[in-house]
Amino acid sequence: QVQLVESGGGLVQAGGSLRLSCVASGLTFSTYDMGWFRQAPRKEREFVAAITWTGGSTYYADSVKGRFTISRDNAKNTVYLQMNSLKPEDTAVYYCAAERGHYSNYQDDYDYWGQGAEVTVSS
Repeated sequence: QVQLVESGGGLVQAGGSLRLSCVASGLTFSTYDMGWFRQAPRKEREFVAAITWTGGSTYYADSVKGRFTISRDNAKNTVYLQMNSLKPEDTAVYYCAAERGHYSNYQDDYDYWGQGAEVTVSS
């Protein structure tokens, strides 16, 4: 059974930082591209960042480029999202997801999803 478990969310002031982690089990993590998505209140879920299975390539939404960094540790079956210079508009539930072969920003390409971690940025 595949599980993706996010952690590291919380409440932070604008300008602050948080690091989200997502630990995967039940799959061969090192063969999956990984992505982070988010869903703000009353909005649709949107792409945030993706990383290839090797960690060699990364891709970001324009709204987070230069502030967020996605990384992975295949030895720990973990993908990270370092979030700096946080803004109130970054407030959302953040989801990690796994897929193989697409290196995609499209939700439908992802096979497995975590339960989400809530991030609240106060102004």
